Formats: sequence, structure tokens, C-alpha cells
Amino acid sequence: MRRKMTIRWNLRKVMADQGMFATSDLVPLLAERGVSLSREQVYRLVTQTPERLNMAVLAALCDALGVGVTELIEVVAEPAQVSKAAGGRPKGTGAVKGTKAVKGLTPTRARIVPDKPS
Repeated sequence: MRRKMTIRWNLRKVMADQGMFATSDLVPLLAERGVSLSREQVYRLVTQTPERLNMAVLAALCDALGVGVTELIEVVAEPAQVSKAAGGRPKGTGAVKGTKAVKGLTPTRARIVPDKPS
């Protein structure tokens, strides 16, 4: 069985545990540690799970909040669901890469011809 790895970003929870409810409270704490982010960037950092995170920002967050990396980032393994096509085959097993075959038929590229002026 395949497993899907996801990340749980707990920055908002860690901030709330310490009585910090405004995202702008984090801006001066990060600035003291040499990380200058705008209020908007800090808002996105708090409210959304980042796809990429600078190590200096992560270290500054951990130091400012007095927590470890494992309290901010939680790795979660979930079973991945394999979607099935009709007939019980895994999806995407058609004759053309990335397409599904329907009862032996495969798609063909359409050719569009402009109308001739009358």
C-alpha cells in the first residue's frame, strides 16, 4: 500500500499557546533575530502551510517561540488512495500516455480548419 506524506504546520497553535493571537506580534520577534519579513509574509506563514521554508526563518521561529522544530512541523503518513478506472484497472492505463482507453478506443488529435470566406 502506498503512503502519502503530509505536513501539519502548527505555528498558529504554538503562538496561541503562548498568548499570541495577532500575526503582527511575530514581526518584531523575527526582526530581533535578523529575519525581516513583511506583515503580509508573516500572515501567510502563520495561516498557511509553507511549501518551502528558509532554515534561518525556521531557526528564528523556534528561538522566538522557545520551541523545537518538532513542535512546529509534524510529519503525517496517510494511506494514499489509488483511484480506479472502470473495469478495476488503476487510472491512467490507456494506450496513450496520460489518457484512458475506453473499450479499445484511443483519442486522436483534432484538426481545426478555418472556414473559407464566402
